[in-house]
Amino acid sequence: MEGNTPEIFEYEPTTLLEAIRFYSDLDVATKAFAALRWPDGPVCPWCESKENFYTPSRRGWKCKACRKRFSPKVGTICEDSPIGFDKWLTAMWMIASDKNGISSWELHRALGVTQKSAWFMLQRIRLAMQTGTFEKAAGQVEVDETYIGGKARNMHKHVRERKITGTGGKDKTAVMGILERSGKVRTKIVSGTKRKVLQEIVRQHVEPGAEVFTDALKSYDGLNPDYLHQVVDHAVEYVKGHVHTNGLENFWSLLKRTLKGTYVSVEPFHLFRYLDEQSFRYNERKDVQGDGGRFKSVVRGCAGKRLTYKHLTGKNSTGDSTHE
Repeated sequence: MEGNTPEIFEYEPTTLLEAIRFYSDLDVATKAFAALRWPDGPVCPWCESKENFYTPSRRGWKCKACRKRFSPKVGTICEDSPIGFDKWLTAMWMIASDKNGISSWELHRALGVTQKSAWFMLQRIRLAMQTGTFEKAAGQVEVDETYIGGKARNMHKHVRERKITGTGGKDKTAVMGILERSGKVRTKIVSGTKRKVLQEIVRQHVEPGAEVFTDALKSYDGLNPDYLHQVVDHAVEYVKGHVHTNGLENFWSLLKRTLKGTYVSVEPFHLFRYLDEQSFRYNERKDVQGDGGRFKSVVRGCAGKRLTYKHLTGKNSTGDSTHE
């Protein structure tokens, strides 16, 4: 397979069963990943030359210019991973298509890798799902906040005494969401729900002049000079004409169902990765190609991103493999 002639696959899987069968061949899986990463043909990550040739024995390419070998993993979230693309692509398909997510324990049983490896794979795939944008939300925009954390009634007494030191959102993580109707949602972990914090984020991510819908939280008072700000008081009603935050309420419901039902326990310092995962699935839910389209979006998001185990776990040499 010459480097300047990208592999063309006439068949593309559309279901998980088809994906497992198709990508079970390691050579096919490797070339399929390369074709999605380099639609115009493989590019040497060292010198950016397109003059290269495929070496079947190594399942990689050799550059004719700098004479270095490279695989599709170089410069992606999969770099330095001994796990083959047959398992990587199946994992990407599963997490992209499953509405409620997939735990590392489930992936470990499905792929035959260790739970620690499965956890590391999922965290790297969540990085591929991360989509930063400089475009501001416009038109009709819903803004809302929620708190993420365990419920006191589900904790053992000694755990509750250690973790719960107040009422309401105390000891929980505050998350803010901005949803452009008929558009995309974006989330952000915030230090609190004070006016200065929330309004600064609104102004960073929402185009001036947009219609902004919020609940009756006083922290949103003062947005009117820049936005058409309308409020719905949830103590009285949840919908007032077209003024509501039901789109974000639905997103929060899906997020919390995933966190509590699938992952059970998520540490606050990893929470933003799970927000990226849920935001990706929500934003790509209407992909015309269905699960196959969402899968390809994840694969294309792998390049140019890197997450090492040391960076993921900090100085904790034993890892953080028990958290799901």
